[in-house]
Amino acid sequence: MARAAVVGAGMTTFGVHDTPLQELFAAAALEALDDAGVETTDVEALYFGNAMGGQAENDTHLGPTAASHVGLAGIPVQRYEDACATSANAFKNAVQAVDAGIHDVVLVGGVERCTPETGKDTAAMTRIFASAAHRQYEQPAGLTFPGVFALLTKRHMHEYGTTEEQLAHVAVKNHGNGALNPRAHFGRETSVEAVLDGPVVADPFRLMDCCPFSDGASAVVVVADDLADSHDAPVDVAGVGHATGVVPIADKATPHVTKPARDAAAAAYEQAGAGADAMDFAEVHDCFTGAEVLASEALGLVEDGQGGVAAADGRTARDGDVPINPSGGLKAKGHPIGATGTAQIVELAEHLRGEAGERQIADAERAVAHNLGGDAATTVVSVMEARP
Repeated sequence: MARAAVVGAGMTTFGVHDTPLQELFAAAALEALDDAGVETTDVEALYFGNAMGGQAENDTHLGPTAASHVGLAGIPVQRYEDACATSANAFKNAVQAVDAGIHDVVLVGGVERCTPETGKDTAAMTRIFASAAHRQYEQPAGLTFPGVFALLTKRHMHEYGTTEEQLAHVAVKNHGNGALNPRAHFGRETSVEAVLDGPVVADPFRLMDCCPFSDGASAVVVVADDLADSHDAPVDVAGVGHATGVVPIADKATPHVTKPARDAAAAAYEQAGAGADAMDFAEVHDCFTGAEVLASEALGLVEDGQGGVAAADGRTARDGDVPINPSGGLKAKGHPIGATGTAQIVELAEHLRGEAGERQIADAERAVAHNLGGDAATTVVSVMEARP
């Protein structure tokens, strides 16, 4: 079956930027086009992700603005917003458009600024993030996302005996990986003791269990199957699954299971003709350490109840049998909301091309990315393969 391929990737550093949104996106987009050897005149559409520009910076209708700064005015542009799954959903739609023959060359990516450079402090940005929670039932109660994922994780701990020390091992692993990633927000290692000594944010999470607010942008070039071989080192998109879940959190029958991730993964694996056991590594949405534990089980990388154990035992390390988040994940690489989904795709592409430097997963041929939005109510799972 013909399938879309990623032929170019670009990404800024994640951290603190004083560059305006559209210029930050342009930096990643032009890098992706250059990597692909694609001229702006070859691009037929832009699928663009930004979640919080309107609330954080009074900057809306960003699609045409972003296109103009990349030199793409005149082509169709669509902006996507799905909380933290924003650019993963843009990627899914770009892949589907290419697979359907609607476009042959699509630029897809996202951008966000979440640090005080927006003029909003941490408390204000936390409230803005919380707008992805249920407006009537959760926001008035003051529920923010550290609390949301703390609830999911506490339930997992109740069901399976997962411990805070196991969660700390997730943070230590991802900071170690981030130390090898020159574009990561946090390029330094930490220890289990340092994580456990940190201040409590939302039980069981301490400060180092939580990802940072970050600024940054990422982009990839997606082309039709029959064009892919004319580019250097194309990476095939073998499958993309997308599922939604029940909102609010109180109505979830099994909150620790993150069913949308399981549904999206099942769809992606079916399209790819390969299951979890065929994945050489994974990039998952570890906005909190507990979120990585839940994701590792939802994707079938480890058995239910074993996500924390696997991290503590080193199984999810770069040299383990199920490497997870060699980029450093959201935890260390950073989390500019609208850029996170395609940043995962960039990471997959670099490893599958053998271009990930010190953090390279040896002999990687197939990988999976998991990006969620809100309380996992939107989840997109993508499987990519090195082209033979």
